[in-house]
This record gives sequence, C-alpha cells and structure tokens, in this order.
Amino acid sequence: MLISVDLSVFQDFLVIFGLAIVVQLICHQFRLPAIIGFLVTGAIAGPHLTGLVSDTNQVEIMAEIGVILLLFTLGMEFSFRNLVKIRKSVLLGGGIQVGLSIAAVWAICAFSGLNHSTAVFIGFLIALSSTAIVIKLLQQKGQIDSLPGRTVLGILIFQDIVIVPMMLVTPLLAGQGGNLGMELLFMLLKFILIGVLVYVFSRFVVPKLLISIARTRTQEIFLMSVITLCFAIAWLTSSIGLSLSLGAFLAGLILSESEYSHQALGSVLPFRDMFTSIFFISVGMLLNVHYIFANFWLVVGVLIALTVLKLITGFGAASGLGLTLRNRMIVALNLFQVGEFSFILAGIGLEQQLLDTDSYQLFLAVSVCSMMLTPASIGYSGKWADKILKMPFLRYFHMVGQADSVSPETRAWLHDHLIIVGFGLNGRNLAHAAKISGIRYVIIETNPDTVHREKKNREPIFFGDASQEEILHHAEIKRARILVIAISDPAGSRKIVRMAKLMNPNIHIVVRTRYVSEIIPLREIGADEVIPEEFETSVEIFTRVLEEFMVPGNDIDDIIRKLRADNYALLSGDDRLKKATTRLIHRLPQLDVRTYRILEHSLLCGISLAQANLRQKYHLNIVAIGRGEDYNFNLSPDEVFHEGDILFILGKDSDIYAFTKYAENKL
Repeated sequence: MLISVDLSVFQDFLVIFGLAIVVQLICHQFRLPAIIGFLVTGAIAGPHLTGLVSDTNQVEIMAEIGVILLLFTLGMEFSFRNLVKIRKSVLLGGGIQVGLSIAAVWAICAFSGLNHSTAVFIGFLIALSSTAIVIKLLQQKGQIDSLPGRTVLGILIFQDIVIVPMMLVTPLLAGQGGNLGMELLFMLLKFILIGVLVYVFSRFVVPKLLISIARTRTQEIFLMSVITLCFAIAWLTSSIGLSLSLGAFLAGLILSESEYSHQALGSVLPFRDMFTSIFFISVGMLLNVHYIFANFWLVVGVLIALTVLKLITGFGAASGLGLTLRNRMIVALNLFQVGEFSFILAGIGLEQQLLDTDSYQLFLAVSVCSMMLTPASIGYSGKWADKILKMPFLRYFHMVGQADSVSPETRAWLHDHLIIVGFGLNGRNLAHAAKISGIRYVIIETNPDTVHREKKNREPIFFGDASQEEILHHAEIKRARILVIAISDPAGSRKIVRMAKLMNPNIHIVVRTRYVSEIIPLREIGADEVIPEEFETSVEIFTRVLEEFMVPGNDIDDIIRKLRADNYALLSGDDRLKKATTRLIHRLPQLDVRTYRILEHSLLCGISLAQANLRQKYHLNIVAIGRGEDYNFNLSPDEVFHEGDILFILGKDSDIYAFTKYAENKL
C-alpha cells in the first residue's frame, strides 16, 4: 500500500545538499575552509535571502543532532584521564573567561545607560564561544592535543556547564524568577547525580553491555547501541535541566573507558560529519543579509568591539593559567566568536523582554559574522601571534617571571649540552635517555603545571617560549651542541629554528614534526634533521612487512637508510624502492617459520637431528629447539629430540604440514 507523505522536508534537504556541493566547490577553488562554505550555503538558502528552505525547524533538529554527535565523539577521543588533566583549565580558565566577559560587558552597557539586568544578560550572551566550530577546526588541524588546544577545550567545557545557571538566572533578571538559592541547590544536586551515574555506567554497566553486543558480531546492532547510549544520556541530562551537548560529551567519556571505543568512534564519524555540516548550514540561515546591509556600519562597529572584548577576556583567562604570551594570544584568537548556545539564550531573553527586536537582530548578525571569521582566526592564530610578539613594547612583558627561571649554578653547568623544547612523551623519553647516558641537558616547556611538577623531581626545566631570544639565551644556546624541538606546533617550530640558528649557527637542530610535507620548509630555514611521525610510522609498517617476506635484515636497513638519505623522496614514487624490494622478495621462496611441540611416543623421540634428516626428506631446517625455559639456537647434528620439545621450523607451509603429519605417527 502506498502512503501519501509530505515531500517538503525531502525537498528542503535536497536543495540544501545540492547548493552546499556547488558552494563547496567554489570555496575549494579559492582555498576557503569548508565551514565557510556551509555558513554561506545557509545564508543563501535561508528565509532572509532566497527562502529556498521552507521548514527551518527540521534543519534545526538535524543541526542539534550534529552538535550532539560532535561532542559525543570528542568525549570518546578524550577520556576521564584527560579531563582530570585539564581540570585547571575548566575551573580556573573557564571561570576567569566567563567572569571577565560578564563584568566587562556589564560595565560598558551600564555606562551606556542600559539597566543592570539587561547589561548582565548581554554579558551572558557575549561570554559564550562556539564549541562546535572551534572543536571541529582544532580537530581538523590536529591542534586539540596542543597546550593551547587543551586550554581552549577546558574553557569551552566550562561554558557548556555555566549555560545552565545562566538560563536559571535569566527569568530573575527579567523580574519573573523564583527562589534562586533553591534553584542553584537543585542544580548542584543534579550535577552530583549525573556524576554518580556516569561513574556507575562507565565502570559497571557499559563495559558488560558492549561485550554482550560485540559477541553478536553484528555491526548494525553495535552501531545502534552506541547511538542509543549517546542519545539516552543526552536526553537524561536535558530532562533534568542540563544541556544536550554536555550529556553527549559525558556519554562519550563513558564509552572512552571501554575497549570498544575505537570501533564505536569509527562507526559514528560519518554520521557526525554529515550532521555537523547541517549545523553550520543552520547557523548560516540565521544571517539576515538585508539587516546587515541596512545597518552595515553599526554591525561592523559592534563586531570590532566584540572582537576586542573577547580577545581581552580570552587573553586574561590564559594569563590566569600562566601560559606563555604566544599561547595566550592563540587561546584568545580561538575564543573570540559568539557561541551557538548564545542563540538559545538570546531567544529566552527576547521572550522575557530583556532584548528588543532590533537588539536581537543586531546580536544575530554580529554573532554569525564572528563565526564566519573563526576559520581564519584559528588557522592563522600562530602567525598573527608571532607578528604581535614582534612589537617592541611586548618584549619586557613577555620576559617577566621567566628571565630568572634558570639558576646561575645550572647555567654555569651547561656547556656542550642538549636543549629539549617540549616535555611531552618524546621530550620525556629523550630526557630519560640523556640522564642515563650522562649527557647534560636542559628543558624548555610552556606548560607551567608541568614545569612546577618536574622541578620538584629535580629536572633541569624552566618555563618559557623557546621562540624568544631571551629564553634561548638562558638555556645557554651559544654553548649547546644539540637542540631538539619536540612540540606539535609547525609554526612555532619554524620560529624556534630560525632564532636558534641566528644565535648559534653551529648548533645541530633536530625537529620532530607530524607530516612529511613539513620536512623541506624546516630544512630550508636551518633544521639539520627532521623526524616526521607520519614517515616513521610508515617505515615501521614497511619494515614489518618486509620481515614477513623474509627479506634479510641488513637489506631492510639498507633500504631504510636510502629512504632517509634521500630525504624520504623514495616514498613519493621513486622507482628504486620498487626495484630494490621486488628483487629481494622474488628471489626468495615463500618461506615461513612455524613451531611444533613433540608429542608423547612421537617417531622423533630419542633420535638425533642427523638421523631425522629433515633437510633431505622435507626440505626443512630446524633453527632452534625450546626445552622448558631454555632455547638452543646452536644446534649440532647430534642434538637428540625429546618429548615436549618445541621445534622452530623454517620452510614452506606445504613441507611443514607434511613433516607434522610424519611426526605425529607413534612408535
């Protein structure tokens, strides 16, 4: 039976996706970020310009799903352990950023003649930044695990939490609220309840549930279970007055503790990308182009004022966390836009008459414009921060509290030493190896908490930005032999290389980087060795594959040596790699190594290796014998087989199979 359905929603999404493809192709030609394309798509298709989409409510529902899935995947990639690590950024950094924003906006608005309630409410709107856009861009650029990235994430998490008390306070500002104290007490109890539920689910419920589901070996059931978990916890948090996105993030954290988190993440990613694209389109639909043109200079003026204010508050939050000047600027540039939750709060303010219609339209126009500028702000934040740091008046400010970080005794001890920039996993392992080897070294780190902790462990570490001349001077770079840069910041690494070579042209510089494409730019400005993680991972895989093909180890070493000597050019299509490996592989038979345990009463028991004559009969070689806890690799022809011996056999699979059938015969 055919069922009559309303095709308007289907038509709307057909228009959205078709238009998005065209706009994205144009943006790609001009090398514009995809997010810009989606925002432009929404502006074109929205009700304020062409009106191609008739039902924006359906789009907003899909957009909400996109935000939920984005925060859900972020939680899966993050884990409780990482959340604990950034608790200072969440509580202190987020508290400073939101508090400064509200106070500054209140002061400006109150000075302009607005009543105090409206001034505080506008402060609420301005304090929030866009979690969806910022997280998406940081993930795309691989910066979510950097120190500025973790700081930004912590502040955004705090903003997602503080939106709840903001919504509770808004009716009070309009003179329509109830007992604020009781409301805040109930909110605290809700957070405690959610915390207990998250702990119970992550430790006892979800792991057992996923094991049962995984045993079905049905991909559809597994995916459905993961999505259900996400939506269920998001619904639970929303039903008790918290945000959907916070619930989705908590659901991701719960799943991150499971051994199935990677499989779940891979299953959800395609849906996340699709629905977050719809979210950006929905934001673009809010843009009233006619209003912007009619009030162009007003919108531009407010946008500039908003940008300056947000940069100051973001900078202040990062300063409170003790970051370097460069990282403070990067954090501020990442957080300068208005957030998507501000739209929800603004709608409530409009209903409560804290905003009039014109103010609401101005807020929407400025907010969406700030979001459209975010890809450029995040993409060029490092370069812009470097240019700002060149201003002469910032030099002294940057060095306050850093110049005396290295004691005179340590500086006198440093000569012919190693300088390590960054104390992450790579830097930590290098410092450990240097300590064991008796090599003098000093560490430069931008995370004040790491510096404070490691100084207690008596590590020669100090706080500072290694791209600054004074910092390298205090690390005694002119007397150093090697500088190792082990940070995840390509722009920062290049700046450090330039400064180091300028101060000591003879120093040997080793740079750890992420991608092979960054090798040539770093070498051109003075790096002596560049170790790309992307390449080293491929080399490890390549080595394991050749070993499985029984290629001799010295031949493998020779190929890898050529790869490094030719600046990795062989990986990008050089025929010499193909010729070398093809010749090595095809000149060998398809050999394998297998193990076989001699059973009780086997024909092999009690006879020697020479008597067995396995090389002549089966074309096999016994390369080792395991007996108990001992392994004998130096076998003589007189070696006698015993029950329980483990034989390590080299040969073809077919020959090994024939031999095992013979050995299983009993005396």
